[in-house]
Amino acid sequence: MAARELIGRIVDAGSFVCWDEPLGAPPEDPGYRAALARARERAGGLDEAVTTGRALLAGRPVALVASEFAFLGGSIGVATAERITRAVERATSERLPLIALPVSGGTRMQEGAAAFLCMVRVTAAVQAHQAAGLPYLSYLRNPTMGGVFASWGTLGHLVLAEPGARLGFLGPRVYEQLRGEPLPPDVQLAETLAARGLLDAVVPQEHLREVLRRALDVLAQPPAAEAVPPGPAPRAQAPDPWDAVRRTRRPDRPGARQLLDRAAEGLLSLDGEGALVRALVRFDGRPAVVVGQQRQEGTGARPFTAADLRLVRRSARMAEQLGLPLVTLVDTAGAELSAEAELDGIAIEIARCLTTLVALRTPVLAVLLGQGSGGGALALLPADRVLAAEHAWLAPLPPEGASAIVHRDGDHAAELARSQGIGAADLAAVGLVDEVVAELPDAAEEPAAFCARVGHAVAAALTDLTAVPAPERLAARALRHRRLGSPR
Repeated sequence: MAARELIGRIVDAGSFVCWDEPLGAPPEDPGYRAALARARERAGGLDEAVTTGRALLAGRPVALVASEFAFLGGSIGVATAERITRAVERATSERLPLIALPVSGGTRMQEGAAAFLCMVRVTAAVQAHQAAGLPYLSYLRNPTMGGVFASWGTLGHLVLAEPGARLGFLGPRVYEQLRGEPLPPDVQLAETLAARGLLDAVVPQEHLREVLRRALDVLAQPPAAEAVPPGPAPRAQAPDPWDAVRRTRRPDRPGARQLLDRAAEGLLSLDGEGALVRALVRFDGRPAVVVGQQRQEGTGARPFTAADLRLVRRSARMAEQLGLPLVTLVDTAGAELSAEAELDGIAIEIARCLTTLVALRTPVLAVLLGQGSGGGALALLPADRVLAAEHAWLAPLPPEGASAIVHRDGDHAAELARSQGIGAADLAAVGLVDEVVAELPDAAEEPAAFCARVGHAVAAALTDLTAVPAPERLAARALRHRRLGSPR
């Protein structure tokens, strides 16, 4: 699809104002000049491989940079890079969200190293735009390759792609020429990259406008915070930990997706079919980036993978760049246990997730929603504040696993659950949980009311956290982490 046709599908009718300016003197090489002239004809009069401008998207001003593949395969020369850079800088100056629509074979070979180096120029402009706290969203079209894929194409706070798009560093023809063998056909597909946590979502073009609108509703317009009334207190006597473990394993217990569906507004879900839940939402009007664990669908266990954890860290960085709070939803039977998980670095990704959340400058709120088993749960728990459902629990292993270590059988699971201090009340006593959200009497028996109660508790906590100056909040977080595990 031509660049301006795609822009027309995304923005409000008649609102696009082009920013393109003349590009300077033509190249000296007559063959290259002739190629540029032919490219202009094929591209319907566009004078370069990108067009830029300002428009309205559902009434919101945005800046756009759109590649034109008909112009020399969307390749990036020095003048192309200069046009992109000026558009990004203007978007930053005018405080506009930026939408990038790349489609490109990569660096323009006729200009060689000079054009190749311009990827640094464009990247620096994008980084400055993000450092200003402005949303940058990219939509990778078919194909997006080479230096474009390895720089500004994949630097978005959200990186979306069209279905079936070929995305990668080396094109298949170059790969085969250099390696002497063909590239496997599914390696560079958008769907493959999304499944490995390298993209945020695969979005058909007909849905792109709505996805961008919903993303910007959260990312670009934080509302003023108002107080939220507290919910009912949990029962005076804490639940039996083993009973709590069994309750959280009920297949009809509401999980992360059910919570967001019932308690969040303006939901834009970014998760796929695995255990990871990612979304841009509002809780009682308060915007947040959400990452969480969907423990099960029906009766199928869903382990947390290294790819999931990479996306958690990506979401955390996006929240930090945009000054939005991060909400983590913890509900997992454990991280993936397999040879592939070991080779994919599951333990290393847990460590990196811990360090990312510990150091994140934006507010972090964790919600222990149900099961909290092992490192997969711990990876999402470093936070300024932790809420816990009344029957939620956290343990190094499921009680059966702990029994196998201590007693060499699984028959002592209930005993271990009661002695290890894994329940929500126990976790409050050692400094992890700050507030317990009531279940009346069980989340599975009152799913709508429970989800609403958790949503209101999240909104109230976000109101409190965002009102605290960052240096004070970070100092309190450091002290909190220093004391974790010690009785209050």
